[in-house]
Amino acid sequence: MTPGVPIPVLVAQGFVAGWSVAWPPGPINAEMIRRGIATGRFGSAASVGVGACSGDFLWALGVTSGLGFLAHVAWFRWVMAAVSGTLLLALAWLFLSGAARAWRTHREKTKTPGTAHDRSAPRPFKLLSAGGIRGGFLLGLAMALTSPWNVAFWVGVIGQRAVEQLGTIGSLVYAGAVVGGALTWVLVLCIALRFGARFATPAWDIGTRAATGLLMLYFAGRLVVRMTAA
Repeated sequence: MTPGVPIPVLVAQGFVAGWSVAWPPGPINAEMIRRGIATGRFGSAASVGVGACSGDFLWALGVTSGLGFLAHVAWFRWVMAAVSGTLLLALAWLFLSGAARAWRTHREKTKTPGTAHDRSAPRPFKLLSAGGIRGGFLLGLAMALTSPWNVAFWVGVIGQRAVEQLGTIGSLVYAGAVVGGALTWVLVLCIALRFGARFATPAWDIGTRAATGLLMLYFAGRLVVRMTAA
């Protein structure tokens, strides 16, 4: 089934790869942190990570099925970059405007307690901005599926050579271990956020929204730089 590579070794290697890919700062981690601190709910933050891991596994299935050649098609990379960049810019606007609304609401409450209320996000973004599990899952899934670097990662770890060496089953085992490592990071991060949310204040809510919006702008800019340099 996996010539020359014992299953336990394959699982261990995949788990380490998944953890190492999941923990560095990125838009998905930024949104998980924002939700975890803003809502204080484990599921709100975890749903984003689970959605992202689901998208990763879909890419793994696609590469194992022979779709890895798409990573080398220029127009496909540009389409993915355009979709991903649009999503990042939309999220940046959503979070920055949300920080401004939260700041105004907090200021009004300070002046006249009990009279102000936070306005909801614009309708097109209500599902993504909500702290609910469904919105978080869909957001994480969309981020993972539209990132041009995700398909490049999966082609790297499960390329045609890997499929030939490990077989389809072995490649799927490795992919599952990678996703398992990423999910473990999601669990650790969300537990930490659940406890940390107890110390959150309105200033933390405003600050995390603003910081997340700026990070989304940064990642969108980095996407443009990488695509133009490729």
